[in-house]
Amino acid sequence: MFNIVLYEPEIPQNTGNIARTCACTRTALHLIKPLGFDVSESAIKRAGLDYWDKVDVFQYENWDDFLKKHDGANCYFFTKKADRIYTDVSFKDGDFLVFGKETKGLPGSVLQANSKNALRLPMREGVRCLNLSNSAAIALYEALRQTGFAAL
Repeated sequence: MFNIVLYEPEIPQNTGNIARTCACTRTALHLIKPLGFDVSESAIKRAGLDYWDKVDVFQYENWDDFLKKHDGANCYFFTKKADRIYTDVSFKDGDFLVFGKETKGLPGSVLQANSKNALRLPMREGVRCLNLSNSAAIALYEALRQTGFAAL
């Protein structure tokens, strides 16, 4: 099983859409606080449809709390600032795919500490970024493809 980690997500619809993707792929969803919304908000429930009961959702008080609970986990950090492309690595079952908040991405301190596992999705110059839920789906499906869609 793969893991999607959202570092301080801000937009409930994105988190709901990612939760739906997680439900369809047997992927765990990890939410690192502070969240920009209440998980009981109707927008997040609407975006996730009736899939919330099919998703393993974990919440953490902060990044340090996440690290303590997943010491030694293999994490990949998605950022437009990385040199390596997401298809340049070999994903393995159990990996954590980490995405930053919609407005700022991952903090520089997290990226600097994990630069060898920083990955990017290629895109044209002059555009800011892909939507968070699209980025998570692209990365997750590459990981699933590489592992032969074993969980499905």
